[in-house]
Amino acid sequence: MDIPRIFSITESAHRIHNPFSPEKLATLGAALRMAPGTRVLDLGSGSGEMLCTWARDHGITGTGIDMSRLFTGQAKLRAEELGVADRVRFIHGDAAGYVADEKANDKANVAACLGATWIGGGVAGTIGLLAKSLRAGGIILVGEPYWLRLPPTEDVARGCLAGSVSDFLLLPGLLASFGDLGYDVVEMVLASQDDWDRYEAAKWLTMRRWLEANPHHDFAKNVRAGLASEPGRYAAYTREYLGWGAFALMAR
Repeated sequence: MDIPRIFSITESAHRIHNPFSPEKLATLGAALRMAPGTRVLDLGSGSGEMLCTWARDHGITGTGIDMSRLFTGQAKLRAEELGVADRVRFIHGDAAGYVADEKANDKANVAACLGATWIGGGVAGTIGLLAKSLRAGGIILVGEPYWLRLPPTEDVARGCLAGSVSDFLLLPGLLASFGDLGYDVVEMVLASQDDWDRYEAAKWLTMRRWLEANPHHDFAKNVRAGLASEPGRYAAYTREYLGWGAFALMAR
């Protein structure tokens, strides 16, 4: 079980696998007003930066599940580096369908999935999945793209790496959709264009360094093609049309 090889290469130097800066992640943690001992579940936890820094800064405890062996290993090292390995644990596994064990008192005060709502078949399914692991009165935290403006054609949407224009909503529509599911939006923190630049552009140097170190690798042609095309694709499409945000929800 693992993520596609291209992501293990392009995001291998990322600590945050979403268009969020460390400052935005800290802002989100402060916005949730978590008391020490708050239990957080993170499905699709990546390299563990959210759980590790929130454990350090807010005294939370938590569990992260991610299907990347590389990222899960990085998360464990980060927990040790920040001195929080006794408060957070990281499991290499499939977050799709993961539900906290109620008998083990494992349910969370905050159940999160930032940027991986495919695990539940979309936003609604992922919210439903997270709700199964949530304590009464808890917060669901979802990270999801939205259109800054509607792409004029389906080709433009695909240039943003969406399947179609219908894959995402404009921000007002996304916020309204949470209400339609029976949730109040109680906080949000949105990515800036600079956050997107740092997330995307950092991949390009990683790809170049990987190519220099692995010129004869059987995957080198794929990485070379990505490095040649990604800057232009990102500048023409994603940077112009796609936003991203983390949204805190509470059941009505």
